[in-house]
Amino acid sequence: MAARKPHVSQTPAMLFLQRRGVAFEVHPFRYVDHGGAGESARQLGVSEHLVVKTLVMQDEASRPLIVLMHGDRSVSTRDLARQIGAKSIEPCKPEVAERHSGYQVGGTSPFATRKSMPVYVERSVLALESVYVSAGRRGCLLSIAPAVFVSLLGAEPVNCAGTS
Repeated sequence: MAARKPHVSQTPAMLFLQRRGVAFEVHPFRYVDHGGAGESARQLGVSEHLVVKTLVMQDEASRPLIVLMHGDRSVSTRDLARQIGAKSIEPCKPEVAERHSGYQVGGTSPFATRKSMPVYVERSVLALESVYVSAGRRGCLLSIAPAVFVSLLGAEPVNCAGTS
């Protein structure tokens, strides 16, 4: 008898994608505090480069935005600010990020966020065939075609990858 994957209840992100006919696979894993993309990639047996972090950041006027970045890279906030015409960009404090997204930090999905925010995606993410992104809950990723970030979210491609 084949081992069954644990049942994962629907999240707003999954419902958002289903309503739009987007194909995705659900990949639950055991959430580890501060484990990040590296831990989820290790548990799922995939490259950390394929795990896309959903980062809630803000500009100098505290306007929120989302950055989608490879799990093994950081965001060069200076490069990002220059490309989007902002004076500065910084990560939101966790409680602020949660208020904007409606998701708990560590389980933030770019889909079905509480507040509509501009989305920026590292250009090289779009060259991948499939990526893993948060399902909107800690301990659960979705594998999905990265083109969906542009087609559904209007994500703007940027070159802002730094080293992790």
